[in-house]
Amino acid sequence: MATLVRILRHTFRFPWQSGFSLIMAVACTVLVLVLPGITMQFIDVIIAKKRPDLIIPTAAIGIGAILVRQGIFTLRTYYNNSLEMKLTHLIRVELYDKLQRLPVKWFDSNSSGEIMSRVANDVPTTNRVIIEGVDQAIAAVLQFIIVMGYMFWHSWQLTLVTLIPLPFIAILTTWWSRRSEPMWRESSEATSALNAILHDNLSGIRQIKAYTVEPKALDTFDKASRKVGEKTMSVMRGQALVWPGVSFIAESGIILMVAFGAWSALQGQIQPGVVVSFLVAWGFLFDPISRINALAQTFTRGIVSAERVFKIIDTPDEINLTEGIRPEQMTGHVQFENVSFAYSDEAPTINSLTLEALPGQTIALVGATGAGKSTVLNLLTRFYEPTAGRILIDGIPLDGVSKEWLRDQLGYVTQESFLFNTTLRENLQLAKLNATDNEIWDALEAANAAGFVRASPDGLDTIAGERGSRFSGGEKQRLSIARALLKNPPLLLLDEATSALDNTTERLVQQALENLRSDRTCFVIAHRLSTVQKADRICVLHHGKLIEQGTHAELLELGGSYSKLCEASFVEK
Repeated sequence: MATLVRILRHTFRFPWQSGFSLIMAVACTVLVLVLPGITMQFIDVIIAKKRPDLIIPTAAIGIGAILVRQGIFTLRTYYNNSLEMKLTHLIRVELYDKLQRLPVKWFDSNSSGEIMSRVANDVPTTNRVIIEGVDQAIAAVLQFIIVMGYMFWHSWQLTLVTLIPLPFIAILTTWWSRRSEPMWRESSEATSALNAILHDNLSGIRQIKAYTVEPKALDTFDKASRKVGEKTMSVMRGQALVWPGVSFIAESGIILMVAFGAWSALQGQIQPGVVVSFLVAWGFLFDPISRINALAQTFTRGIVSAERVFKIIDTPDEINLTEGIRPEQMTGHVQFENVSFAYSDEAPTINSLTLEALPGQTIALVGATGAGKSTVLNLLTRFYEPTAGRILIDGIPLDGVSKEWLRDQLGYVTQESFLFNTTLRENLQLAKLNATDNEIWDALEAANAAGFVRASPDGLDTIAGERGSRFSGGEKQRLSIARALLKNPPLLLLDEATSALDNTTERLVQQALENLRSDRTCFVIAHRLSTVQKADRICVLHHGKLIEQGTHAELLELGGSYSKLCEASFVEK
């Protein structure tokens, strides 16, 4: 009920449209009484009293009423579909907005395929609860009450006989509804798992082909697809038994009603037209019951989907996303004070790290893979929060600063350069929404990327392709550097920013990066030690600990870990 109430609250955001739909539902329901009423008129008045003059007027009234009813039904269908689209858009945007406000750590434990399934599949299914579940259920209840009132008016005894099957139907459908809910939940989870596998396999199609593991990938997909079928069939098997039983009970009621009606007519207690009218009205009385199967499925699946959607919406937002201190400017004085961090309950990735970067300094982070270099940058961007110690920016504790403000001050070039499937202009304008084409070309020139962009048929209007698939790794990285140059931030984070560049291009981009690093604080991660020799201070990390720091010359003279790294990298001493 709590989930249903929550769905209804979204519907109440469109009160006029919801109210108009309800009014039309009442009008449609009242007009169903015309057919049994007209039938009674034909038998008990026109035939019994031999009034042929009433045939045409009575038929005209009946046809007119049916025409009006169908016209209202058409209008109601249109408004309901319009309402469903608005609700789907409303909840989908709310869910997407929530996804953008969730911490990065949440995405580490939730696959992209499952998230896409909730946005693309669960949201529309949730809204079917309103359009098919609640709306039709309300119309069905109204129809049942109005038709039953009509029948009671003409013969309460025959009405009671007609209602005999109802308690048995109610017990059976209630039992099945409760039993099928966990089955639908398992079916939805299996579908999400299938979507996750499909997303991963499509994203990694080159790896699948390169390692010729298509049969294994197909087998994994086949098993997941079979599981979806098995979970769905467990519901279908139950329905194959339950709903024929419901139909048997309901249709048996017709025999009881006609038999009792015939006996009452023979006794002179009611007119024959009443019995025939009840037979016609029975269809309208039990029509809602005949739709219980579809409505119950829709309602149960919708509630399950809504719970999955609301589970994400109820996840706590990333802390300090918009709240917190917003200094007028950042000078770039960064301090790590005994900072520790662990991604899980295992050994910490960063262990009691203490280092300082003065405004305008370039700090290089070097060390073997897994030393914790990228984690330092993740903590600076507040993608993750330290488990111990604190980080300060210009003397202000980082955990008290607005993340939105902080990230506005950052230029972050990652090792895996990501481009959205839109134009190059829009990809670069992520850094500066109002950037002019001249500013964009200046940034591209500085990043040595202008040449291949101009060579593209559409220039800045070239579509990058999915994840930038139309460009090579080196080109994507230069475009990413151009984006950082366009932003011109006071704090620059470079995570293997030149790893995908050839030696010639690397030298050109290094010059651009040196220009970019001037007068701003910069943290650089590089496995190519030749790219960090000019850093103001080089910090050597080992298993999350800072074991050496100093200039290139000082660390070579020390003859420790850095010196050995240089030897392994063939860096001149």
